[in-house]
Amino acid sequence: MNEYLAGLTTEEINNDTRMIDECTTEEMLNLLNREDAKVPAAVKAEIPQIVKAVDILHRLLKNGGRMFYIGAGTSGRLGVLDASECLPTFGVDPSLVQGHIAGGDIALRVAVEGFEDNAEEGVALIDRCGVTEKDAVIGISASGSANFVIAGLKRAAELGAATIGVVNNKNSKLESVCDVCIAPVVGPEAIMGSTRLKAGTAQKLVLNMLTTSTMVKLGKTYNNLMVDLKASNNKLNDRSVRIVRTATGVDSETAEQYLKKASMSCKLAIMMIITGLNAKEAEQELENSEGNLKAAIRSCTKIG
Repeated sequence: MNEYLAGLTTEEINNDTRMIDECTTEEMLNLLNREDAKVPAAVKAEIPQIVKAVDILHRLLKNGGRMFYIGAGTSGRLGVLDASECLPTFGVDPSLVQGHIAGGDIALRVAVEGFEDNAEEGVALIDRCGVTEKDAVIGISASGSANFVIAGLKRAAELGAATIGVVNNKNSKLESVCDVCIAPVVGPEAIMGSTRLKAGTAQKLVLNMLTTSTMVKLGKTYNNLMVDLKASNNKLNDRSVRIVRTATGVDSETAEQYLKKASMSCKLAIMMIITGLNAKEAEQELENSEGNLKAAIRSCTKIG
């Protein structure tokens, strides 16, 4: 038996759910709910480490760097999910936040076993991505033992990139190859070893925190409004109107008019309405403020 794996919290048997197969449906769901309720506290305990990670990501992305998620299985899928949502939510270039899973995109839909042990592919992935000292690589592994992730982080460090780990066990193998290691320990899973449950939920919360906080610090929001969203469907078009209305107090018709003048950019439309500048002037002021809408408004009006 592999002593490392046998000693992992995520591989332990959960005594509270030992008889789950004899529960009624309601009893089973209550058991799962009680286990899930332990996740937020475990994530909260890691906020000091998450702070370090966000500050690193902000510094690098502000200076032209990128962030890469790498993982296998559930961990890899969660990284791809979080990365893919940054484009519509924050209007970033697809290359800015990338998610990569061991086994390639087919592994998003079908379990491809064995690839998490492939260290060579982890190294090759980092090289294919062209990772440099300007970038950050976030390795995600519930056990902290996936060779694909560990080797990828080691290669990233050799290239001068910042390395961040997201794991669900303390003193993992992955921790020693990271600049920052975030390790929310959620305890044994309701189904022994099924880290798609609490461990996966904790990872999802952490990844949300990493990208959301970084993007807010990069000026991708105005207060708590997603002013850089890409309106690609009817729902997002409607949301764009509501965002402009909320930020400026204008009516729907005026919001729509300015959005058209601003090529459907909420940020630009808001800037034009509040400052009275035309599209070209407002765009220049935003550029001068590195895309930070609140800073641009303040520089023009001394309010906002």
